Amino acid sequence: MTVSTVPPEEKAAAGRPVTLGSYVSSYFGKVRGGDMGALPAISGLIVLVIVFSIARPVFFSKANFANLLTQGAAVTIIAMGLVFVLLLGEIDLSAGFASGVCAAVLATLLTTHGYPWYVAVLGAIVTGVVIGLVLGTLVAKLGIPSFVVTLAAFLAFQGAVLLLIKGGTIIAVDNPTIKKINFDGRFTPTQGWILFAVTVLGLLAVHLWKRRGRAKRGLAVEPMSVIALRVGAVAVLLGVAVYVLNLERGRNVLFSQKGVPMVVLIIGVFLLLWTFVLGRTAYGRHVYAVGGNKEAARRAGINVDAIRISVFVICSGMAAVGGIIAASRAASVDPNTGGSNVLLYAVGAAVIGGTSLFGGKGRVLDAVLGGAVVAVIENGMGLLGYESGVKFIVTGVVLLLAASVDALSRRRAAAAGLS
Repeated sequence: MTVSTVPPEEKAAAGRPVTLGSYVSSYFGKVRGGDMGALPAISGLIVLVIVFSIARPVFFSKANFANLLTQGAAVTIIAMGLVFVLLLGEIDLSAGFASGVCAAVLATLLTTHGYPWYVAVLGAIVTGVVIGLVLGTLVAKLGIPSFVVTLAAFLAFQGAVLLLIKGGTIIAVDNPTIKKINFDGRFTPTQGWILFAVTVLGLLAVHLWKRRGRAKRGLAVEPMSVIALRVGAVAVLLGVAVYVLNLERGRNVLFSQKGVPMVVLIIGVFLLLWTFVLGRTAYGRHVYAVGGNKEAARRAGINVDAIRISVFVICSGMAAVGGIIAASRAASVDPNTGGSNVLLYAVGAAVIGGTSLFGGKGRVLDAVLGGAVVAVIENGMGLLGYESGVKFIVTGVVLLLAASVDALSRRRAAAAGLS
C-alpha cells in the first residue's frame, strides 16, 4: 500500500492548465468535484460584511475596522494551531484554557515575580509546549482518544488558572512591551506602507520562484496572468486596508491612534511560517499523509507517533501565543482568560475557513479566513444590539453549515473519484 505525501491543493495536476481560460475551467471543475477550498468562507465573509454595513453603517468605519483586527487576533492564532490537530482528524478541547494557563504564567512572572517581559513570554511559550507534549504523548503512546484527553485537560486547566492567579484575583499586565502587542501598539503610516510593499513583493517573489521551480522539473505551471491577478487582488485589498488603518481614528488629538496594529504583523509572520511548513517541507507532507491515512503513512515509513505528538505541541504552543495576545489586549489576566467562547470560536474559525474535521484537508490560511468570519459575526451582531445568546446561535449555525459543506464536498469528491 502506498501513501501520497502531497497536500490536497497539489493533487490537481490532471489538467495541467497553461492558459488563463483552461486554468479557470480547471478550477471550476475542482469546485464541481467537491474541492471548494476557501470559496465558502470568502463568499460568506463578503455577504456578512455587506449585510452588516447596510444594517449598521458604523460597522464599516475605520475605527471598527481596526477593532475587528485586534478583537479576533487571539482566536485566529489559536485556530492556526488547531488546524494542525484537525489535519490528523484529532481534536484539542483544551486549547482555550491552555491559552489561559499560559497567560496566567505570563502575568505571574511579570507582575508577581517581576521578571523581564522576554523571560515571561518565554515561560508562557515553554508552558504551552510542555502542555502539548503531555497531551500528544497520552494520545499517541497510550492510545487514549484525543477527545477524552483534552476534555480532561479542559477541566484541569480551569483549576490551574484559578490556582495561578489565586482564585478570583485579576492580575494587571502593565508592561509596555506586552501591551504594544495588541493593546496600544501601532506602526507609523510609513512603516505600514513599507510592510505593505514587502508583503506584496514577497508574495510575487514566492509565486515566481515556485513557478520557476516547477518549470525546471517539467511540471505544470500557473499562467503569468493568474499570478498577476492573484498578487494584484492581494495588493489592492492590503493597500485599502493600510490606507484605512493609517487614517486617524482617535477622538483625542493628543493621542494619535492611526497606524496598522502590531498584532497584524504577528499574525502575518505565523501565517507565512506555518504555510511554509505545511506546504514546502517533508514534515508538512507527512502531516497530510497521516491525516489522510494513518496506516498507509506508517507503512510508508513515516513516524506516525512523532507526527501526532508534534501537532499537539504546535497547537498548545500557538495557544500560548494566543494567550499572550489576549492578555495584551485586556491588559490583565482573570479566571475567564481563555475560557468562555474562546475554544468554540477557535475551532469554529478553523472549520469555517475550510479545514476538514475528518482530517487530511486544510491550510493555515483557513484559520485566518474563518477567524475573520467569526470576528465579523461577533462584532456586527454586537453593533446591532443582539444578546450573546443570539451571537452563539448564529455562530453555531454558521459552523454547522461549514461542517455540512465539508461533509458534502467529501462525498462529492469520493463519488468523482478524487479522494
